[in-house]
Amino acid sequence: MEPLTERQRALLKIIVGDYISSAMPVASELVAGKYTLKVSPATIRNEMAALEELGLVTHPHTSAGRVPTDKGYRYYVESLMEEAELPQVERLMIQHQFHQVELELDQWLRLAMAILAHSVQSAALITPPVAARSRVRHFELISVQEDLALMVLVLQGGAVKEQMLSFDRPLAQGELSAIANRLNSLFQEATAEQIQGKLNQLGGLERQVAEVLVKIVRQLDELGHQEVYHNGLINVLSQPEFSQVDRARQILELLEQRSFLSAVMPQVLMSEGVQVIIGAENPWEKLRQFSMVLSRYGVKGEAAGVLGVLGPTRLPYWRAISTVRFMAQLMSGLLGELYGER
Repeated sequence: MEPLTERQRALLKIIVGDYISSAMPVASELVAGKYTLKVSPATIRNEMAALEELGLVTHPHTSAGRVPTDKGYRYYVESLMEEAELPQVERLMIQHQFHQVELELDQWLRLAMAILAHSVQSAALITPPVAARSRVRHFELISVQEDLALMVLVLQGGAVKEQMLSFDRPLAQGELSAIANRLNSLFQEATAEQIQGKLNQLGGLERQVAEVLVKIVRQLDELGHQEVYHNGLINVLSQPEFSQVDRARQILELLEQRSFLSAVMPQVLMSEGVQVIIGAENPWEKLRQFSMVLSRYGVKGEAAGVLGVLGPTRLPYWRAISTVRFMAQLMSGLLGELYGER
């Protein structure tokens, strides 16, 4: 595309900014009266027509006002938007909120979603951090009944899984603890394949417990990043774009499909920094009415997840990008502590 003139750049920035805040098509008379471009409404109309020929804006129905296209939003994000960090007071407040919760991954995920949804006023998305291969940190066997025990498994990265085990004979807590201690020393930081490789060294109850460990860890590896948590749906449904029942149903169905991020997940996990995917840029057709601002977070070589926001293409991109970037940095630091980084 040929370069825009300074006047066209200024006008496109006004159209995008005004439409994001008002959800109303931007008319030349409004621009002339509200902004100091020092040109007549007729000149502004001519420039709007030029921007429309370039595919950066369009006019809905018979409205004389213009709205940005996906291409216009992309030009704005890459060439016109002034990037900045979140204000320091907001960053300090967010950090304080994390210091108030327990040192548990699940608590961090829930708080990160709530902060993203509130800050950007959109739907927040997050996948739990997943290792290339899940590794056992520690597990306990807790007696429930004479022949029944609860396995509580903690993985590297802090994820906790529980599984009931039944045995052929009654087992006291002391015997269960002895089995757990023996296997913990044998399987420290082991993957499912490494545990499987040592099964022949075991017999009886130890082998039975180890086989359950293999099953749980393999299930987690197969699940991968399909597990997607979301928050802030009400923020999206309150936007004018979703006032129609069909559009509201569309996003409800979308967020209920846990695998809907699978089309963009590899791209985000392999990239550094914040990724902005606007409307038709989405590889999955059902996402092409939305924009997503996503980022990888985690500990390099250990585990990674994705967090971000989803909303209409009329998304407040500056705030979305700055908030997602900060939250990814914060979550990466917290995970680094779990993995022993200093």
